[in-house]
Amino acid sequence: MDKDQVQVPLEAPAPPVPILQNASNKSRKLILQKYTIYETSTRVYIVGSNGRETMFRVLEIDLTTPKEELSIVEDNVFFTRKEIMDVLSKLEETSEEGLMKRLTGFGLLGFIRFTDCYYLCVVTKRSPIAILGGHYIYHIDDTELIPISNNYRKPDNYSEEARFLATFANLDLSKTFYFSYTYDLTNTLQRNILREKRKAYGFPSNGKFHDQYNEMFIWNSSLLKPIMQTYDRIYDWFQPIIHGFIDQANVSIFDKKIYITVIARRSHHFAGARFLKRGVNNQGNVANEVETEQIVSDLLTTSFHDSKMGFYNNPRYTSYVQHRGSIPLFWSQEGTNLKLAKPPIEIDIVDPFYSSAALHFDDLFKRYDCPILILNLIKVKERNPRETKLLKEFEECINYLNKFLPEDNKLNYTSWDMSRASKSDGQDVIEFLETYADQTLQKTGIFHNGSNFKGTNLQEGICRTNCIDCLDRTNAAQFVIGKKALGYQLFALGIIDDVFIDYDSDVVNILTEMFHDHGDTIALQYGGSHLVNTMETYRKINQWSSHSRDMIESIKRFYSNSFIDAQRQEAINLFLGNYVWEKGKPMLWDLNTDYYLHNIQSLTSHKFKRSYTHWWTDSNLIKFNEYYDLKFDDNDNEDEERLEPYQGFFDNYWNEYYVPRKLTFFEKLFEINMNSTLRYISPSQNLEEAFNISPFKSRKQTSINYKLKKLELQRRKRANLKNNDDSDGKNLNSSKNLEFLVTRQQLNELSLSSNKFKKEIEITKAKEQDYIFGNILTQEDYITPSLTNSSISTPSFQSTADDNKNGIYDSINQNIEVSFSNLKIYSESCNQELNVLPTSNNKKEIETKESLEYNNLLNLPKINSKDYEFYESMINLQQ
Repeated sequence: MDKDQVQVPLEAPAPPVPILQNASNKSRKLILQKYTIYETSTRVYIVGSNGRETMFRVLEIDLTTPKEELSIVEDNVFFTRKEIMDVLSKLEETSEEGLMKRLTGFGLLGFIRFTDCYYLCVVTKRSPIAILGGHYIYHIDDTELIPISNNYRKPDNYSEEARFLATFANLDLSKTFYFSYTYDLTNTLQRNILREKRKAYGFPSNGKFHDQYNEMFIWNSSLLKPIMQTYDRIYDWFQPIIHGFIDQANVSIFDKKIYITVIARRSHHFAGARFLKRGVNNQGNVANEVETEQIVSDLLTTSFHDSKMGFYNNPRYTSYVQHRGSIPLFWSQEGTNLKLAKPPIEIDIVDPFYSSAALHFDDLFKRYDCPILILNLIKVKERNPRETKLLKEFEECINYLNKFLPEDNKLNYTSWDMSRASKSDGQDVIEFLETYADQTLQKTGIFHNGSNFKGTNLQEGICRTNCIDCLDRTNAAQFVIGKKALGYQLFALGIIDDVFIDYDSDVVNILTEMFHDHGDTIALQYGGSHLVNTMETYRKINQWSSHSRDMIESIKRFYSNSFIDAQRQEAINLFLGNYVWEKGKPMLWDLNTDYYLHNIQSLTSHKFKRSYTHWWTDSNLIKFNEYYDLKFDDNDNEDEERLEPYQGFFDNYWNEYYVPRKLTFFEKLFEINMNSTLRYISPSQNLEEAFNISPFKSRKQTSINYKLKKLELQRRKRANLKNNDDSDGKNLNSSKNLEFLVTRQQLNELSLSSNKFKKEIEITKAKEQDYIFGNILTQEDYITPSLTNSSISTPSFQSTADDNKNGIYDSINQNIEVSFSNLKIYSESCNQELNVLPTSNNKKEIETKESLEYNNLLNLPKINSKDYEFYESMINLQQ
């Protein structure tokens, strides 16, 4: 038996329990999904099993040790069902008071101690919320604390232990906490896939990226600390959980499944309620820090693996990541004054070197690479300065930090007063955000998994969005960026041939719902109420009907900030381990402030100080491509690598997705009940819409689609001119060059249509020659289908041969004029200035007119400057 294979100790005078010598295969991974807790007078036994309950492991906790100590023994031995029953039977026989079954659960979160004994936190109820690559993601529905003591008694109602238990219960673990048995929720899809790809090809691990879970997003990390030093297989038994938001929806494209998954991870550093956690602490952690990931996948193949190309080489997965967080300065608001709904903003500490902000941005470099794009949405002008106090200081902070950064790595800062723009009739919030989103996507790219290292495109950089609370305005901006990213992701997957997606289409409507729920959840966690301003507010839709809702949510948020936030903050500090009870020290509820719980580094610390000028870490500025060795040629040993699984690989999670030996009803399957775009198709729709079930068709021809399409045409016209000069040096496989990909695809389509056009002219000319040789032609033979325009009346033909011949030339002349007319309309539409949104008086009339112009614009030929040569050749042909 190996050194760490300790036999399960039993109570004296129990005979030794037989341990399977041939079952202790450590290279095999057993995924525990069900936990049954048994107790004797001296020990607690946790029996873990896989989902089918065919294989088991045993974890033992000694109850005879002092209460402040935790003794855990685990032998890493697998048992079959028959063998585990034998073990439990012998424990029943040898225990003085017998073996008592305490609880059955679906997850273990860790241990916590207040003033008496330790408690084990157990997940007792769960529900599937999403699925990625065949890995189920669960929402925690209920938990329970199990005391680890052989003489436990319920504490008195007025005791300190009871008050700690009540404070702990104020953090409701049954709301917006998530876990997965087999998928790492604490890291992005890009990091998870590339980490496993490197393992599959035998690459050594590097120091920049986490080989395991990202501690920043593990909310139960403090519950795992009591056993972190003494037990090295923690995550075999305990599940790391994240706090935030997860949602998933199915985009049905003529029975083709495309899954959109939104995962928001909230950092547990400097976490808390709105008015109690503002700005940054001295470790560089900002308040309300949330990482939002948008994953779009083609479910033609469910797994991350590809049967032909190998492990984690499925090219049907894409993702895009955004970031939100409070302004990284030392500022605060006093939220206890009931007379002020908007308390004044105060800058508490003025740091001329912006050390904490430097730590924050250095961490962003490490996690997301360069460039870092900062979108600051706070107000620019105020009658009574509040937000504007932070505006000037934040801009000075960015300017200072940029002074010393290399030119290619400078922070890209944009300030825009979104609140003022939304109230102005002359500014369109969506237009600005759409333009900014497109620029952002061009700079950062998206992650698109490839069938090998060379074909994998990485997201390099991040967009960091903030307003004053990082709630309403931030969520609307992130939605627009996410909507633009969705177009790039669907284009990369080959689903659509254009990155532009219309508003009010089914796919955008369902993404709007997901981001609305995402914003509501983040707002409840931080501000205590739902979103006050939603996308309808900034799109100016149903303003009167939403006004009463906004008022109610404002009142809720004010009430929460005034009366409930302090209790929530105490619960968070207790759960996260920011406060740990020690005898002789003040109680949690007696503290006047929790500042010193979140700013642990004292001013007199002798820790190494960072440079005030060289404030970044050099290794954090190295590009992701260099760290991941994406230039590695992995085609030499492709078959060998595909057939030989790498050490530690396991695939028995498929027993959860395809449950063997069990009847499954479709109505109970998670994927059958998933939210889908199909629910937008109503039987009461008219005949045209009933047959057009494409999720990309706009259900409303609003002016916003018309104006955004014009912006898109203008952008592509500029891109055509630019790409004609430097297209030879572009990498067409790069996600950052999607704009060039779209342009090149349009040129190819235009070339095909031009060739067809020329061929039809030749057919017309041949028919003219047939007439000269005496053949009789009908009227339809003179004009080919592509030369016919509905707005042009068919020329009248005479009975004489000369008139018929002239009719052919008149027809060609007329269609040439139509083509040049279309070219002129197209050119003018690309160069004209944007119109102001219609007023309420003539809105319906103008929208109808713009809708017709919009549809006509879509039907125009896509003409490039190169194609003037073709039209000149048409003139020469006619002459």
